[in-house]
Amino acid sequence: MTTSTSFAAAPIAAVAPGVAISVVENRPGYNSWPMIQAVGDTLVCAYSRGLRHTTGDGGRGTFARVSRDGGATWGDPICIADSPEWGECAAGKGIDASGAMLLWVRRQDRGGWDTGTFHDLYLSFDGLAWEKKASPPLAPAPIQITDVFHLPGGAMMSLWFSGNYRDESKNAWGTLTSRDGGRTWEQRTVESGLPKAEWPTEPSAVVLPDGRILAVTRTEISRAGQLQLVSADGGETWTKRRTNITDVSASTPSLILDAARGLVHCYYFERGPGLLKRRTARVADILADPASWPEPEVLALGGKVRPYDSGNANATDIGDRHFIAYYAGDPTNAAVVVAATKAPEQSP
Repeated sequence: MTTSTSFAAAPIAAVAPGVAISVVENRPGYNSWPMIQAVGDTLVCAYSRGLRHTTGDGGRGTFARVSRDGGATWGDPICIADSPEWGECAAGKGIDASGAMLLWVRRQDRGGWDTGTFHDLYLSFDGLAWEKKASPPLAPAPIQITDVFHLPGGAMMSLWFSGNYRDESKNAWGTLTSRDGGRTWEQRTVESGLPKAEWPTEPSAVVLPDGRILAVTRTEISRAGQLQLVSADGGETWTKRRTNITDVSASTPSLILDAARGLVHCYYFERGPGLLKRRTARVADILADPASWPEPEVLALGGKVRPYDSGNANATDIGDRHFIAYYAGDPTNAAVVVAATKAPEQSP
């Protein structure tokens, strides 16, 4: 693996010992918004490729590359969705009961968040061949449907959020549940009409051994703590509390649970300084007090050209190795990279 690179004037380099960086996609254009998933011992990184930092133009499509050597090298790009009528972006990933990878792809036209946003669920057993599994009718139409997780009893769930970043009356979030392997989905709104400071966006969730769902979400208010969501009844009701993860600027979290050690790892990218970070906490501690997340470790850097053109960490694990995909660049050129690191065995 490489330890450093530079693309679009954005230095990308490992900072912490034992962290290695590999480049997934750096061809000219705005390569961004990656989702990474382990399928057995294979890594699949899905990402969006376009000409510039936009979402609803027909020049944007969703692609994937596969690594069979722990992220050291990546195969040729595989097209998942690239219609000239839509801008398609990878939005959430997961695994179904058979072990196949699931990928939510947002399909958007120039109508924008309110009128032109749709979502398709794709499936692949190897990251090379993809089939569309579902295109559920949704109202409100989410901005994003995030990673798929499994509830006790066999149902699958994703969290979603909707709005348009301008009119707070449209800010909402909720759950999507499938009880038939992802063919159909039931949408439920948990909260709506939220002020921006209380709007949980881009959530990442894990299911604890006792069945509770723990999620951490992005906040759209810079330097406000990311939000922590907990449900003890399969997503029917939730508590929402503020964390002390305040070194953020529209920073997307990605959680990995170490159930055996009672730890949860939160990966995120601090836009502005351009820092990929990790916080490792004891689950019991942050359930009792969401403001008790330990101080972060800086793993890697990349993306100080313009803050919002880099970021969006998404993580997966193979054994004791964690792989975090993110992107860095400027409004017309950005690279998708993966940082590989060993999982901490304890909280600081």
